[in-house]
Amino acid sequence: MNKVLLVGRLTTKPELRYTNANVPYTRYSLAVDRGTNSQTGERLTDFINIITWRKQAEVICQYLNKGSLVSIEGRIQTGNYTDKDGNKRYTTDVVTDNVRFLESKAQSEARASQDSSTPYDFEAPSNDVSVDNDPFADFGDSVSIDDNFLD
Repeated sequence: MNKVLLVGRLTTKPELRYTNANVPYTRYSLAVDRGTNSQTGERLTDFINIITWRKQAEVICQYLNKGSLVSIEGRIQTGNYTDKDGNKRYTTDVVTDNVRFLESKAQSEARASQDSSTPYDFEAPSNDVSVDNDPFADFGDSVSIDDNFLD
């Protein structure tokens, strides 16, 4: 089974493109926090290439911006090509089946209006790990599940 589920932030504003057959698509990168820190305490992040097709691509390009928080469901697709210098290159992308917006328009606009020193500026990541930059901080109280829950 080839199934991927990711939660992360867009690293750039997606741009709508079209195939020769006039099918809309967009390619973008998603910054996904690994949930661990390096030995120096720096947060580790993976930058994953994403491809979205058709109407969903049009909606993404219309409503999402750099830093938008999304959930991606899809599949991994690998490929290869020969570059202009004759070198064989390999690609790995996630092709989306479903993209969900995880913040409201107001939250997105508020985040976008912050200065460039925010922790969501992916060109210069911040090492600050606090509740102020936790995208899930305002989702409510924490959930505790004890061993008796499974009985």
